[in-house]
Amino acid sequence: MRLFALCLLASALLPSLSRAQEAPVFAISQAGSSISFNVKASVAIQGTFDNWDATLTFTSPDVTTGVLAVNIQAASVDTGSGFKDSKLKSDDFFDVDQNPLITFTSTKIVQSGPNTFEVDGNFTIRGVTKPEKLTLAVSGQGTGSGVINGTMAFDRKDYGMNSGIPFIKIADRVEVTVSLTGSRVSGPPLVFKQ
Repeated sequence: MRLFALCLLASALLPSLSRAQEAPVFAISQAGSSISFNVKASVAIQGTFDNWDATLTFTSPDVTTGVLAVNIQAASVDTGSGFKDSKLKSDDFFDVDQNPLITFTSTKIVQSGPNTFEVDGNFTIRGVTKPEKLTLAVSGQGTGSGVINGTMAFDRKDYGMNSGIPFIKIADRVEVTVSLTGSRVSGPPLVFKQ
């Protein structure tokens, strides 16, 4: 009888323990998402990247356990100008032949408000990796889908992009904007700080 009671108790507890270990799984959709950049210059330099992928993974429902990873094909830069694109792809800037990927992988996520986050991560461009901060705002909490909008700024000279473009004066600060559409495909909902 005691063994039966132990088995019954174990069977009641184990499913809930395994559910507690589940983590939300999210998919980032290319449709409705974008990654763009802007540099102040005497002639506007702004553009997007056409080829990229992003993942958002969690080890538990706690939103701060998330890891955001973004991989951008540097050669997919699109400013709307063939001249600017070829200059940005050259070894003066992105050096796409030697360094085809621009990446950001988060190392820490801190919830700074009801729907805002400070995301520290390692940013790599031209084969140089440095810590940078991405500021995010999330919409659609509790719905299973939503949009992550974020900004990050970096100094291009920190990454060896010291050249200019002929006849165009370019600022050192580069602003990156991400807009990622995501949906939960399995697992429990995320838990946010209120």
